[in-house]
Amino acid sequence: MRRVIVIGAGAAGSMAAIFAASGGADTLLIEGTRDGGRKILISGGGRCNVLPLRVDESRFVTDSSPNLLKKIVRAWPLAEQRAFFEDTLGIPLEEETESLKLFPASHKARDVRDGLLDYARRQGVRLRMESRVVDIAPVNGGWEVTVDDGTVLKADAVIVATGGLSVPNTGSDGAGLNMLKALGHTMHPTYAALTPLTTTDAAFNDLSGISLTVSLTAKSALQQATWRGGFLFTHHGYSGPSVLNVSHVAVRARAGHAPKGEPSTAKVQVQWTALGEKEWEAALKPHGARTVTGALRAEMPDRLAAALLAKANVEPTRPLTELRRDERLRLIDVLVRGDLPWQGDEGYKKAEVMGGGVALSDVDPRTMESRRHRGLFLCGEVLDAFGPIGGYNFLWAWATGRSAGIAAAAVAM
Repeated sequence: MRRVIVIGAGAAGSMAAIFAASGGADTLLIEGTRDGGRKILISGGGRCNVLPLRVDESRFVTDSSPNLLKKIVRAWPLAEQRAFFEDTLGIPLEEETESLKLFPASHKARDVRDGLLDYARRQGVRLRMESRVVDIAPVNGGWEVTVDDGTVLKADAVIVATGGLSVPNTGSDGAGLNMLKALGHTMHPTYAALTPLTTTDAAFNDLSGISLTVSLTAKSALQQATWRGGFLFTHHGYSGPSVLNVSHVAVRARAGHAPKGEPSTAKVQVQWTALGEKEWEAALKPHGARTVTGALRAEMPDRLAAALLAKANVEPTRPLTELRRDERLRLIDVLVRGDLPWQGDEGYKKAEVMGGGVALSDVDPRTMESRRHRGLFLCGEVLDAFGPIGGYNFLWAWATGRSAGIAAAAVAM
């Protein structure tokens, strides 16, 4: 019987262990924390956004080949993943059509984490918790895995599902990335992704708690991303789906990821409402005794309206009948393509995922086996790919974990 060791009992590792054991392998799942799956538990506000309702492959971000990414994602189609959770694990999923997300009908993330690990045990997976792997090494056609108490475990195949660097208090410490780098894998620069942005702009800091739907575009010398969705003013800056989904552009620019001679910065522009330039032209036309503040308040929260009028240097009490052309144009510019002042980000502490990692060209897209070492398989966040919030990163974890598990149990050394 083939011996398979899976390192990391998160989303990808749990799935890998399930399919390795289902394929007939003697499977050991090693986890550094006492319970595993902690990112599953905190995802979706504790509800766990298991999968997206629909998949747009172009929404994934990678420095590797997009074609390789598509092959990896398509190995386990969305409909089949959904069926696995509902039919195999017995976890009914509920559609949230407005946000295009799938949640467990119980709205309890724990049901997902426990469902995966319980099923893994039923398939024969042995779990070794509170054990940190400190080294993996190819030895005599197989593998040796050293844990932190000095124990050396032998295996025919090893699956690395150690995650990245995001939300370190869940157990993600980057150790797996370091081991993979030491084994000669090509590493794309890592960075915090899906993380809130911060600002020192006093006018916007005073808007903490306000939420609305906006369109954001972040543009740097290297990348551009646009997203329409929820936006939240925080005590330190901005969060919400629209911010998280474009934040990687700002984060990478700030880290100096720019071509030689290009500025290491990113510009973030915001369209504050669904109204475009022409619609605002109409909304700001004279209308009885209505003031410019009244026109803005019809489309957004009062405090935001006041802040944007100040940004545009327009007197808030000015009647629309007295609004000068230059003021109207200035105000429309702020409303439709205003600069969103930002100075930093909340980094890995608040990042929902890590960008960068092992180049996709270093794995076989059908099996997730390393092209550098036979019998070594990679899945989940250690790989250079991430998607937007909304279940995409779980979809990636489930798909890559399954492929790795199936192949690790079957590959002849």
